[in-house]
Amino acid sequence: MSLFLVNVLLALVWTAVTGSFSFLNFAFGFVLAIFALSLIREQVGSVGYFSRSRRVISLFLLFIYELVLSAWRVAVLVLSPRMDLKPGIIAYPLKVDRDFEITMLANLITLTPGTLSVDVSDDRRILYVHAIDASDPDSTRRDIAEGFERKIMEAFR
Repeated sequence: MSLFLVNVLLALVWTAVTGSFSFLNFAFGFVLAIFALSLIREQVGSVGYFSRSRRVISLFLLFIYELVLSAWRVAVLVLSPRMDLKPGIIAYPLKVDRDFEITMLANLITLTPGTLSVDVSDDRRILYVHAIDASDPDSTRRDIAEGFERKIMEAFR
């Protein structure tokens, strides 16, 4: 059985035992289940589960950081008296090759203000990204490769 499923089941048991089926109580039970599973990680073989959890949390924190940073940049661009923008579409060569990873990367790029995933090539090797300021496409490609794409590969491979 998947350790994530065991974690969810333990959290559901926690909510049943406490008699409170609120989301906050479920989340607390989930954290307690993580702690309980970490105590017996050698017996249940859950060492990889916890390292993957840390990497997924790292990806989430990177997304929050990029969300705030890009929202600030877009706000500064929009409020500046001289809008010196060069919008454009950038062809980004993908290193990720699984459908889930490509979808996650495209969604993270789209959810970040100032960028929008437009299309994926038929051979799934190129992601087309519209940027509000595409004056330096190499920098944008490097930011995607060293940011979201690297964290996705760390978390899900």
